[in-house]
Amino acid sequence: MKPERARSLQWLLVRRLILLQAGMLLFFIVLLIVVLSVVKPRLMIDNEAAVTAVTGAVDRDKDGKLIVHDTDELTQFRAEHPKVWYIIHDATGQTARLGIAPPDYDRDLGSLLSSVDHASVGFAGKRDGKEMRPEAFVQKVDTKAGPVQVVTSTFHSRSDSEGFDISITAIVDMARKPDGTADWPRVLPGLLASLGIVLLPIILAMGVTTLVTTPAVVRRSLTGLIGAANQAARIDFDTRAMQLPVKNVPQEVVPLVSAFNQALGRLAQGIDSHNRFLTDAAHELRTPIAILRTRAELLTDEPETLRLRQDIERLSHLAQQLLDHQSLDRPNEHRRVVDLAEFAGRVAADLAPLAIEAGYDFAFEPPDGKVEVEVNALQIEQLLANIVRNAIEHGGGKGTITVLVDRAGGLEVHDEGPGIPVEEHKNVFEPFYRVHPHSHGAGLGLNLARQIAQLHGGSITILNGPWQGARVRVHLPLHRRTA
Repeated sequence: MKPERARSLQWLLVRRLILLQAGMLLFFIVLLIVVLSVVKPRLMIDNEAAVTAVTGAVDRDKDGKLIVHDTDELTQFRAEHPKVWYIIHDATGQTARLGIAPPDYDRDLGSLLSSVDHASVGFAGKRDGKEMRPEAFVQKVDTKAGPVQVVTSTFHSRSDSEGFDISITAIVDMARKPDGTADWPRVLPGLLASLGIVLLPIILAMGVTTLVTTPAVVRRSLTGLIGAANQAARIDFDTRAMQLPVKNVPQEVVPLVSAFNQALGRLAQGIDSHNRFLTDAAHELRTPIAILRTRAELLTDEPETLRLRQDIERLSHLAQQLLDHQSLDRPNEHRRVVDLAEFAGRVAADLAPLAIEAGYDFAFEPPDGKVEVEVNALQIEQLLANIVRNAIEHGGGKGTITVLVDRAGGLEVHDEGPGIPVEEHKNVFEPFYRVHPHSHGAGLGLNLARQIAQLHGGSITILNGPWQGARVRVHLPLHRRTA
């Protein structure tokens, strides 16, 4: 099962901001349409009523000329709207007028409006310092005189027409049903296309702006969080007491960072308490072990007594390893420059009796000249002692144990025993791990050696080759002057 992919905050914000902007734009356009319909409903209603009133009054005389009868409906409408005016055009170009039309409409507009079925007509510009409003209504209707085009309005402009141009503000060729209602299936596609032409560039512009600015804003806003994450990546066992900064972290993320810091504090306290317990236990074990050693020395030299003394020594060595292991957590300030060849020779000389007593030959191979390293001498002595003791324990009780130093800062211990299987080379450095579960030892020696090597900026590995036995190599950085 694949792990769920983390969601990108900046692209989530980009998508949602674009959708929000598009939605708000559509909302304001709908609101504008509603406001316009509320502001000027009466004018539209009156204009359509004017067309209805004149439709039944249009006719032709015996010569075929357009005329307008004074029907009761038209007379009543004109009484209610004394400023109403009409201009009627037919397909042959004849015109009939009723009322006083504004000068802008009184000129011949037939050629301009001949293709219009239904529209609102007004002037572009200002009049008396005010913006012009649509003042006329154009609609094609069927009358007794045949299909005609009616231009009418209940609003009369008192201004002249100079400097003003006619603009058609509705959709050209808007279809009307015979009953006068709008044919929306034919109108709606054109209306949507018009809105799309207006809205699409605006939405694209806002989308591109959001796409460019949002990632930069997100990165700038999360700078403090990125810094805290980088610092968290540097936390390890030795820096577990470190706390993440919350100064520049976004306020919404501060609770998460604070909770992480509290968890680090609890973990550090728990590890310190555990280490103190191990140290105290190791110290407490030393007293009864010393008593056992003293009493064992008073016993007669018999096979069981010798095995008992060996067990006591292993127990004493285990307690010392626990103490050494805990001492690595304390700051290491006692380093000095030593000659690794001379230093390893002295430690090897101290360990030689243990190897010889266990049945091994012991050899030391120094390099030509000095090999200077800057180390904590006590810890490097512990490192070498643990590797040699491991060779004594698992070398099979025969052959030669060799300690070797080279000019590259290498420190090697060779034995001629059964060796360590290749697949176990990494496992043997884990604490309390033993290749053979029933073997002697606690499995702490090589783990302690690895920690000491790493504290000194070095490494420890088990070499592969055709030789018999195990070869453990420690590499320590050379002192700058030597390097």
